[in-house]
Amino acid sequence: MTETIYLSLPQEVIKASKKGLALREEFGRGSTHIGISLAKELVQGRDLEPKTIMRMASYFGRDAVDKNSKKFGNDENLSKGYMAWLLWDGDAGQKWTEEIKKKLFA
Repeated sequence: MTETIYLSLPQEVIKASKKGLALREEFGRGSTHIGISLAKELVQGRDLEPKTIMRMASYFGRDAVDKNSKKFGNDENLSKGYMAWLLWDGDAGQKWTEEIKKKLFA
């Protein structure tokens, strides 16, 4: 039987998802149900399975291009890409998932 491994989220990663959910509430839009669902899970601060972390890493690899938008990072004039980026844990999440991925598959 294979043991399931869970990994703890750093606080700065949780903070990004909280910000994303707050901005989504404020603006009444943004992200897919998958991104929203993940953010709600992440703000609870529970440990994650490696497969969830790998899903996050895939998102960051695929959607880093959103950071090229002129509105990216603007909390007043929110881009869809910035909203999604925050809900998936933002820059802190990107860095953390890459570190974990290297440790798991080194």
